[in-house]
Amino acid sequence: MSFTKQQVELKVQKGIRQAEDDLVILIENALNTTSYGNLEESQFRNLVRVSDTTESPEVIKNFLRYQVGRDDKWGNGQNSLAEKIIKNIDGSLKESAQKICKENADSEVKAIWLELIRRYLGYGARHLKYLNSTEEGKKLRAEGRRKNSVKS
Repeated sequence: MSFTKQQVELKVQKGIRQAEDDLVILIENALNTTSYGNLEESQFRNLVRVSDTTESPEVIKNFLRYQVGRDDKWGNGQNSLAEKIIKNIDGSLKESAQKICKENADSEVKAIWLELIRRYLGYGARHLKYLNSTEEGKKLRAEGRRKNSVKS
């Protein structure tokens, strides 16, 4: 790897690290405010594993849609957790990747996008563990479901 290539990679990694607060906020908001069933941490970790084993955002979204088709643990419709995650992947995460790529010539937007998706989902697995294991988290989940049932 040439010195210039190393510099670009370091700048890309710095851009990704600087986006981490936004990633955490996005996924926590998705988990706190959307409608979904009794989603277990292991099911969310399966999504994280898929993201770790592919080089395709479309494969990740496909797996998530497959899970929605199996049962309602990921929610259904526009206010579902699954739909919110897909919207974030195609929206905010892709925009952040494009911004980082634009600031760092010779970088690959898809690779950056995948890294952002992987981190976003990883932070989601952590937050779901919190939500499922604490009284405050359970209350947040219940409030999110209640808000969404009022909107429907």
